[in-house]
Amino acid sequence: MTSKSQNQLLFKLLTRLLMVGSAVALLLVFVFPLWRIDLKAPQYPEQLGMYIYINKLKGVKKGDLKSIDILNHYVGMKPLPKPDEMWEFRVFPIVVGGMAVLAVVLAIVGNPVLYAGWALLMAVLGALGLYDFYLWLYDYGTNLDPNAPIKLVDEHGNPLKYIPPLIGRKQLLNFTVTSYPVTGGILVAVSILLALVAFYVCMRYRARVRRVQAPSSEVEGESVMAKSAVPAC
Repeated sequence: MTSKSQNQLLFKLLTRLLMVGSAVALLLVFVFPLWRIDLKAPQYPEQLGMYIYINKLKGVKKGDLKSIDILNHYVGMKPLPKPDEMWEFRVFPIVVGGMAVLAVVLAIVGNPVLYAGWALLMAVLGALGLYDFYLWLYDYGTNLDPNAPIKLVDEHGNPLKYIPPLIGRKQLLNFTVTSYPVTGGILVAVSILLALVAFYVCMRYRARVRRVQAPSSEVEGESVMAKSAVPAC
């Protein structure tokens, strides 16, 4: 095998491994939580918290979800949803699984433009997921039960809203609420980054091949287009 063939094989292997890595990173979202929300208050020195998985909610500690539901009841917020009560818990796993399979298919195809397209599509889906998450938080913080045991109003007499932050920290009554991505959410970003790296590596390889295939080296009867054809990554 010539040095040129070896380099081509190495670049092909690298870009394909990067795309397979994107698929693996996405599949790990089924194992690790995407997001975490913590509530800290004087009456809860150890704080309460919940993890948001792709298909369920889970307390950071045993009993946390029940305690959060009790607090929600007092201020008129709805109970936390069960897995079968939210369409996102049914649809998001299908979308993520489909994108992981697509990443493997694109790794076999070896087209860098498709790598970039996959990364862009994944970024759009991630942004839509965050927007849906924000709408969920907004609904929980504004669609309150008017018969709640605790009803607080602002200086104009309007009911107070208890909208947890999408990301960051916010004071809600005597609670400090913190919301941030954890392992699963970070893995989604890693999967996009790996696809972009695969695109970059492949494009750099193609540019390198084109520089080697200088027009001056053409043989008689061979077109520039045919000579400059670059193999897939």
